[in-house]
Amino acid sequence: QVQLVVSGGGLVQPGGSLRLPCEVSGSIFSITTMAWYRQAPGEQRELVARITRRGSTNYADSVKGRFTTPRDNAKSTMYLQLNSLKPEDTAVYYCNAQPPWTSYWGQGTQVTVSS
Repeated sequence: QVQLVVSGGGLVQPGGSLRLPCEVSGSIFSITTMAWYRQAPGEQRELVARITRRGSTNYADSVKGRFTTPRDNAKSTMYLQLNSLKPEDTAVYYCNAQPPWTSYWGQGTQVTVSS
């Protein structure tokens, strides 16, 4: 059974940093493209970052240069490192696993950027 467990959200001041781990169980991590999405109130869910199983990444224009998404295949864990946070980054962040046959979602974690 595949499960994605996300942690690390919270309240942070503008300019601050957070790191969100997403741990994947079920022996699919090494063959799977992983992604982060976010959804702000009243908005559609949007792609934030994606990393392939070989480590190629792409980012939304709004987070380029501020967010990174490393992965540790040995620990079956992907991370979202959020730096230089802005109030407009406030959203629920979701981890997503994209093996060839389906898509799995973790529970969301709230990130609030406010002074």
